[in-house]
Amino acid sequence: MRTCLLYQQFPRLCATQEALRTKECCPPWEGDGSACGASSGRGTCEDVVVSAQPDGPQYPFSGLDDREKWPLVFYNRTCQCTENFMGFNCGDCMFGYFGENCNERRESLRRNIFHLSRAERIKLVSYLNLAKQTISRDYVVVTGTYREMQNGTNPMFAEVSVYDVFVWMHYYVSRNALLGGPGNVWTDVDFGHWGPAFLPWHRAYLLHWEHEIRKLTGDMSFTIPYWDWRDAQGCDVCTDELMGDRSTQDPSLISPGSVFSSWRVLCSQAQDYSARGVLCDATEEGPLRRNPGNHNRNLVERLPTADDVEFTLSLTNYDTGPMDRSANMSFRNTLEGFGDPRTGLGNSSRLGMHAALHVYMNGSMSSVQGSANDPIFLLHHAFVDCLYEQWLRRHRPSPSQYPESNAPIGHNSEYHMAPILPLHRNRDFFISSKDLGYEYTHLLDASELPYDRLCQPLLQQHLLNLPNNVLIANIYALKACNFAFRGSSWLRARSWKHAFALPERQPLIRSNEIEETNQHNYQTTM
Repeated sequence: MRTCLLYQQFPRLCATQEALRTKECCPPWEGDGSACGASSGRGTCEDVVVSAQPDGPQYPFSGLDDREKWPLVFYNRTCQCTENFMGFNCGDCMFGYFGENCNERRESLRRNIFHLSRAERIKLVSYLNLAKQTISRDYVVVTGTYREMQNGTNPMFAEVSVYDVFVWMHYYVSRNALLGGPGNVWTDVDFGHWGPAFLPWHRAYLLHWEHEIRKLTGDMSFTIPYWDWRDAQGCDVCTDELMGDRSTQDPSLISPGSVFSSWRVLCSQAQDYSARGVLCDATEEGPLRRNPGNHNRNLVERLPTADDVEFTLSLTNYDTGPMDRSANMSFRNTLEGFGDPRTGLGNSSRLGMHAALHVYMNGSMSSVQGSANDPIFLLHHAFVDCLYEQWLRRHRPSPSQYPESNAPIGHNSEYHMAPILPLHRNRDFFISSKDLGYEYTHLLDASELPYDRLCQPLLQQHLLNLPNNVLIANIYALKACNFAFRGSSWLRARSWKHAFALPERQPLIRSNEIEETNQHNYQTTM
């Protein structure tokens, strides 16, 4: 496996006896050698301030779980970055900013996966596999509790790949609370699901994942594509060209024609960890599994429909009542899948929306803690994030709609997102994607972009052939045209959601880059 410099979770420099003993995670920035890049004005090492607001009643304990008041169990001093700088050592740029001094503002465009050219699909799979095969040089993951580490004197961390750092993060945020001893766990707790932080947490998660792929590959234009699963009749992305077809030998495995058939999962055996009262040790646990459609139909009747999505988007309250899985008429709870997408009532006997996709995949995706092992997770959550963005734009909620107190533990607005370093608060991602530097083609619809009939040939013949890094700039240039695009016969024939399908004869990367991508793909499977 290759090694690479990355900026995400549990920095190796903060996984030492000294760092754990002093509870300080303020590594030097490579640019000047000073902690947090202080000498260059990028940031300073500061005390961590956590909120004193009360949590909801779902988790009736205190001082038992390392995620409580994150990250104080591990660190009480971390880097606080200034201006547009970000990262555990302030060595990176905030989302949406680029350049050596992080002063170049750019907006990225996330596109429907079926609108990628063949060359882009090859590149996507290659990047995913490279991340899976590349050990993160700067990051490790926790394999024991702070108590098991004897309060830091016996560090317990493991090396994993760039991709698996994010698998572990999703496991760790959603795992059961260990109360001490085999089988002694609390299951009604999740710091990234079952509450208001579900959407902000996954938004931050995807942004970090996208950010790290750019650093790994050097491709600063890379964006996560989304899978628009409304009214899908099956797993449209389950082809060997994309996320892997079904194996003819074993329908629960991935086709050998896909590189994903060689992937091995980790942190996927939640029941075993709970029975033993331990954390995932980050070792491989077998092949990636998926058997879409052969799921429990008493739990999930079908994939979500366009009507389900529209009802969910119509709900005006972000969250309601106890702000958990029982919340009624809650946009968050209905989108997450525990509110009925026809009535809005919580604790539905059948799962819908986001949760329905996970169950439908009937494999690694179907366990909350291990679901990020399947690369479909990224495509799925990109579309969930797109729907979250659509709701934000439609209803324009005030910041006060996000709860300051009494949400399930980990979900109040001022809570730092576990287990993410650098630190983010939940409220930081209750904002538009535009403020975070990205847009969705799904949301560039007729109501937002008026076009003149004179623009139709330009859009149809010219815009579709533009390189990706020029595409979004031209979209906004076309706003000068003044045509009621809803009435366009071309739109009715093609529909705006398909308007960014790029013709195969116009790949977005040059032929020599395709050869390099193929070579890269071959090398990373060795």
